[in-house]
Amino acid sequence: MQVQRAAAIGCGDEPTFILAQRRTRMDPLLLGGVAGVLVGLSMGLTGAGGGVLAVPALTMVLGLDLHQAVPLGLLAIGSAALLGSLDGLRHGLVRYRAALFMAAIGVLTASLGTRLAHRLPTDAVMLLFCLVLIVIAVRQWSQGMTPIASGIADAALFKPCRLAPDNWRFCWTPRCFMHFGAIGASAGLLTGLLGVGGGFVIVPFMRRYCELGMQGVVATSLAVIALVSLFSVGQALHAGIVVPPAGWLFIGACALGMAAGRLMAAQFRARTLQLGFAALAAGVALALGARSLTHLLA
Repeated sequence: MQVQRAAAIGCGDEPTFILAQRRTRMDPLLLGGVAGVLVGLSMGLTGAGGGVLAVPALTMVLGLDLHQAVPLGLLAIGSAALLGSLDGLRHGLVRYRAALFMAAIGVLTASLGTRLAHRLPTDAVMLLFCLVLIVIAVRQWSQGMTPIASGIADAALFKPCRLAPDNWRFCWTPRCFMHFGAIGASAGLLTGLLGVGGGFVIVPFMRRYCELGMQGVVATSLAVIALVSLFSVGQALHAGIVVPPAGWLFIGACALGMAAGRLMAAQFRARTLQLGFAALAAGVALALGARSLTHLLA
C-alpha cells in the first residue's frame, strides 16, 4: 500500500527527477554534479558545440522530462556562453552589431521553436534531437579526417559578409543581412525546439559566409548563444518552470567543468578532440534514439 501510494503521489505531484532518484537509489545532487562536470568538460574541450550534450545528460542521467531539461540546459549553456562572450568583448573580438542582429532574429524563431516543442510529441522531439546529434557527429568526424590543406579552398570562396578595408567592419549589404538573418533564425529555432544553443549552426556558417577569423567567429557566436538562450530561459521561468536543486548544481558543475576543459584542451590535438566528440555524440544519439523508440513502440 505504501509503495502504491508513493507511486501515485510521484506521478501526480513530484518532479520527474525525484522519481529518477527512487529508481536509481542515487542522490540527485550527486548525479547533477557529475553530469554537469562531464558536459562542461565537453564544452571546454570542443567549444560551445559541446553544449548539445546538456539536454541528453539531463534527460538520461537526472530523469528530467524534455520540458524541464530544455530550459535548464539552456541556462547552463547560456551562462557559460555569457562568460565567454564578455571575455571576447573585452578583447575586442565580438562583432556586437552582427551578434545583436542575429540574436534579435533568433529570439523570434526561438519562441516559435518553443511552441512547436510543446505541440509535438516528446518522443518525436527526442528523435529529432538524435538526428541533430548524428549530423553533428558526421560533420565532426569528417572535419577530423579532412587534411588541413583543404581549408585553403574554403578561404578562396566568395564571402557575402565582407569587411571594409578602412575600418574592418562588416559591409551591411542586402546579401549580408540575408545571410546573418538566416543564421540567426536557424540557431534560434533549434534553441527553442531542442535547447541546443545553436553554436554548431552559427560557427560553421559564419566561417563560410563571413570574412572573419576563427576567434572573432567564436566570440560572436557565444554572444548570440548567450542572448538567445537566456531570453528563452526567461520565458520558461516566467511560464512557471522550476529549477530543482540538482539543476542548480548541474549549472555550477558545468561552469567548473568548462573551465577545466579549457585548461586541458591545449594537451590534446584538435583532430583527437573532434573525433572523440564525434564518437561521443553518435553514442549519445544511439542511446537516446533507442530509448525514444522504445517509448513510441510500447
